[in-house]
Amino acid sequence: MAKRSPAFQWVTLLICSLVLSLVMLHFHFPAALLLGPMVIGVVMSLSGATIRINNRFFIASQAIIGCMIAQNLSSSILVSLAANWPIVLFVLFSTLFASGLSGWLLVRFSDLPGSTGAWGSSPGGAAAMVAMSEEFGADVRLVAFMQYLRVLFVAGSAALIVRLALGSEAQAVVQELIWFPSLDWNFAATIALAVIAGWLGRRLRIPSGTMLLPMLVGAVFHAGDVFVIQLPEWLLAMAYAFIGWSVGLRFNRAVFMLALKTLPQIVISILALMSLCALMALLLTKILGMDFLTAYLATSPGGLDTVAIIAAGSGVDMSFVMAMQTLRLFSILMTGPAMARFISRRAPRKPKPLA
Repeated sequence: MAKRSPAFQWVTLLICSLVLSLVMLHFHFPAALLLGPMVIGVVMSLSGATIRINNRFFIASQAIIGCMIAQNLSSSILVSLAANWPIVLFVLFSTLFASGLSGWLLVRFSDLPGSTGAWGSSPGGAAAMVAMSEEFGADVRLVAFMQYLRVLFVAGSAALIVRLALGSEAQAVVQELIWFPSLDWNFAATIALAVIAGWLGRRLRIPSGTMLLPMLVGAVFHAGDVFVIQLPEWLLAMAYAFIGWSVGLRFNRAVFMLALKTLPQIVISILALMSLCALMALLLTKILGMDFLTAYLATSPGGLDTVAIIAAGSGVDMSFVMAMQTLRLFSILMTGPAMARFISRRAPRKPKPLA
C-alpha cells in the first residue's frame, strides 16, 4: 500500500469505508458510519498506507459531535446525579483505581517504561492523554497505540452489545434516519456554534474543549429555546467518518511492531478494565433501576466521542451517559499526572543482581 499513490489510497479508503458502512447499516449495526471507516483505516494503516487525516477535519468533527450531544442533554440529569451522588462517585473512583492498578501491573509485568504504561492505560481522553504524556517523558507512539487500541476495543464491543440488546428494534432505529431534511436558519446557527465554540475551546486549551465547549454552550442554547440544534444525517456521517479515519490511520505498522512484544499484556489490561466497567454497569442497573444499555455506555471506558455516537443510535438515556462520561473525563484529566508519576516511580521492577 505504501507504494501506491496518495490518490489511490484516498479512493481506496473512501470506497472501502463506504461499502463496509453500508454492509453494517444493512445488518443494523449501531455506529456503522463510525466503525466502518475506523476498521478500514486500521487495515490500510497496518498495510503501509501513508495518508493521514488533517487535524482540522478531526477538530471540526469533534465540534459537530459536541453539538449532537447538546441536543440530548437536559438539566434534569443534574438532579439525578445529585440524588445518587454516592454511587456516581463510587463508579468514578472505581474506574480511576482500576486504571491505576492496570497501569501498575502492566509496567510491573512487561517491558513498558513506567510513564508510558501509566499514560497508555488511562481509561479515557485518548487525545488529551497522548498530548500530555509527551510532556512527562513517555513514548508518545506507544501511548497513542495503547489509547486508540482501547478506543477500538470499546467501540467495537459497545456497538456489538447494543446490537444484540436491541435485536429487531435496531432496524427501526436505522429506518428512522432522514438523510437530507429541509434546513433553515437553525442549521446556520448550529454551524456557527460549532465553529466559534470549538475554536474557543481549542484556543483556551481546554482538554477535549473542541467537543466539550460546543456541547455545554449548545445544551444551554437548546434548553433555553435560543435556537434548535439542527444536524442533518449527511453532516453527522461526515463527522463520524473523519473521527473513524483519524483513529484508524494512527495504527501504523512501525508502532505496532514496537508494541508487539507487550501486546498480550496490553490487550489483557484493556479487557480487564472493560470487564470491571461492565460489572459496575450491572451495579447501576440494580441500584438505580436503569436499563443495562444506558448503564453500560455510561461506565464504558472511553472515548467520549465514540460512545456518544453509539449512544445516539441506541435509544438510551443520552443525558446520563454523557454526564457520566464527562465527569469521568474531567476526573482522569485531574488525576492523570499524579497517577503517572506514582506508577513511574513505584511500578518498575528492580534489576536483577549480577551473578
